[in-house]
Amino acid sequence: MCASLSLSPSLTSGSQPSTFHRTLLSSRSARSKSYPFFTRSRVSMDSTVPEVAYDFPPFLRIYKDGRIERLRGTDIVPCRLDPETKVLSKDAVYSPELNLSSRLYRPHSTSPDKKLPVLVYYHGGGFCIETPFNSRYHGHLNSLVAATEVIAISVDYRLAPENPLPIAYDDSWTALQWLASHVNGDGPEEWLNSHADFGQVFLAGDSAGANIAHQLAMRCGQEKMSGVNLTGVILVHPYFGGKEPIGAEVEFLEVKSKVDPIWQFVCPASSGLDDPLINPLVDPKLDSLGCSKVLVIIGGKDFLRERGRHYYEKLSKGGWGGVAEIMEGRDDEHVFHLSDPTCENAVALLKRIAAFIKA
Repeated sequence: MCASLSLSPSLTSGSQPSTFHRTLLSSRSARSKSYPFFTRSRVSMDSTVPEVAYDFPPFLRIYKDGRIERLRGTDIVPCRLDPETKVLSKDAVYSPELNLSSRLYRPHSTSPDKKLPVLVYYHGGGFCIETPFNSRYHGHLNSLVAATEVIAISVDYRLAPENPLPIAYDDSWTALQWLASHVNGDGPEEWLNSHADFGQVFLAGDSAGANIAHQLAMRCGQEKMSGVNLTGVILVHPYFGGKEPIGAEVEFLEVKSKVDPIWQFVCPASSGLDDPLINPLVDPKLDSLGCSKVLVIIGGKDFLRERGRHYYEKLSKGGWGGVAEIMEGRDDEHVFHLSDPTCENAVALLKRIAAFIKA
């Protein structure tokens, strides 16, 4: 049964959602409204059944009365010491004004004065579904922190279509500024004051979250944050696009025709599919990427792989002064590791990310 924003999310182990999480879900529902640019609709023969204005499985459904039903990623799991990975987690508000939070992770065995690289993670979901607090991302971050031995910040950002882009980028930048407020050891979050090595900061994300990580690295290249060294960026199956098909995309024009409208859906004010926000290959400022190394991970069975590959090639051959690396899982589908985290290829993906961070 699909979960709706107007309903309470499912919980694990009989736990209750925090006040913050209850506020988060109710505020997102309250911000729903009508969207006249949606053209897909179906008429119900039963007047008691709400009519659908836009149906976009498996992500979300928007009704003509303005209600938004997210079809996955709405469950909330509690912070705790994970018994399998021995990773400890906690939630922290990074923007009191917007009531936005992040979930922090660190190895449980960390000594009081040990400094760890910082990994700032942005979840995927096409900019319109998922949160850091659901079981898929909570489990992934536990595994990621265990493999990499970092302190991680999994960032919540406001979702489209209620909050169209660039709002997600702005929220994500606010989270980075919050991180930077701990550089002198007197920030609001003690874990960061005690354990964050601001000389080794990494941005990472999958799909739309990888798009966010790239855009924030671009912004870091233009707006330096005092005391923070952005060492590297990790893009897992990045959500990039473009008006004209490239590479093997010419063989999947039907798929492209279904994927391309997502961008205008989440960013209606965009100039189109060749806006640098979605197509970094046409960004004249790409060489100003504000980090020293990038790891691009693509899936052999992911339609978006061509965009990731061409992004890697452009960084490698262009005027950017850093080092680009690429990993391709020949049989991997889009963000497969979130659904099958213990499979051989998912384990290999974590090992590659760990090697990239520790190099």
